[in-house]
Amino acid sequence: MFLNSVVLILQEILEAALLISILLVLSRQLQLSARWFATGMVLGGIGAFILSFNLATISEWLDYAGQEILIAGIMLAVLGLLTLIGLYSTLTPSSSRHALPYLMSICVALALTREGAEIVIYLGGILNHQESIQPTFTGAGIGAGIGLSAGVLLYFGLLSLPARWIFCTCIVLLALIGGTMASQATLLLTQVDWITYSPVLWDSSIWLPEDSIPGHLLYALIGYEATPSLFQAIAYGLGFLLVSISATLGHLNHFHSRRTNTGDK
Repeated sequence: MFLNSVVLILQEILEAALLISILLVLSRQLQLSARWFATGMVLGGIGAFILSFNLATISEWLDYAGQEILIAGIMLAVLGLLTLIGLYSTLTPSSSRHALPYLMSICVALALTREGAEIVIYLGGILNHQESIQPTFTGAGIGAGIGLSAGVLLYFGLLSLPARWIFCTCIVLLALIGGTMASQATLLLTQVDWITYSPVLWDSSIWLPEDSIPGHLLYALIGYEATPSLFQAIAYGLGFLLVSISATLGHLNHFHSRRTNTGDK
């Protein structure tokens, strides 16, 4: 129970921690107020408890595919929010950046709702087994500590980069997370037959198992999977491109606006 608890909590905490760290750095670079972070954390915590208490009922929806479809929907919503964040963060401050704190807050809330619900369900189930409480919660504390530490290291690691590289690096990392959201949503929809199965492209589990610490870290950061399917790979590429292109379009619009204003003067 101890090791299972470490691994499960680590995976759930790590995904949210890395996303939040990147958004905090991006927010700091754009000189935004950090109030969106507190709002997102509170809403995410509330959402996690609501989802965890109703997940059994939700699972029975749509011919017992409700849970997978809901989680896939949350992932695709996060992808959409990351796309808008990539776009608005490259626009001029006077036009659309005022929307960024709201987008970041909702993005954090959805991520915490998804990850937090699984943690609440797991730890809640352990309370019925007295002999497992101590090792489980000890493992959960260690897993949470590792995940949060990784988020802190990423935060300060990004801030230590040369100023001209911080923003671009954040956008690339958000694009990788966007690809992960698209890929995992595709996997869930495949499991409930909403998307047809496609062949597995490769199997790298011998060299880097998904359940290893490096495997969990790479999954949270770049969406690593040892046995991805063709449709997952396509979805990953599309998700990555969606966030990247949105940021590029915003940058081009900003550049065009600056040239126009300079020409008018």
